[in-house]
Amino acid sequence: MLLDALVACSGVTLKAVATALGLPVQSGTVTAEGDLDFKGTMGVDRNAPVGLTGIRLQFDIKFGEKEDGSEVNENDLEKLGKLTERYCVVLQTLVKKPTIGVVMIGGGKQEDGIEREIMHCSKY
Repeated sequence: MLLDALVACSGVTLKAVATALGLPVQSGTVTAEGDLDFKGTMGVDRNAPVGLTGIRLQFDIKFGEKEDGSEVNENDLEKLGKLTERYCVVLQTLVKKPTIGVVMIGGGKQEDGIEREIMHCSKY
């Protein structure tokens, strides 16, 4: 799901940036792959990491001619890449590691008209 979100966000961002720069994208493919140890994720090995430990994002783009008749060059591609990275919300969220708070509230049994609640909180 995380990789799907990254692909979707970066693809939409790339298209918006390309349009703003006047770079004619004819077609393209965005792929993401990650390293995941299922022993940690499935709780089989407590020492194995849970979640992705590495992510690789790749764009394969076919461009048309720019309005002035020229082709997309290395400088155009470099600018497109930097701005896509800068403005992709999912990518930047992963790179900058936001502070995350988790709250879990569970209702307990009711005694004498008073409902008991239990709570768990974590901050990362």
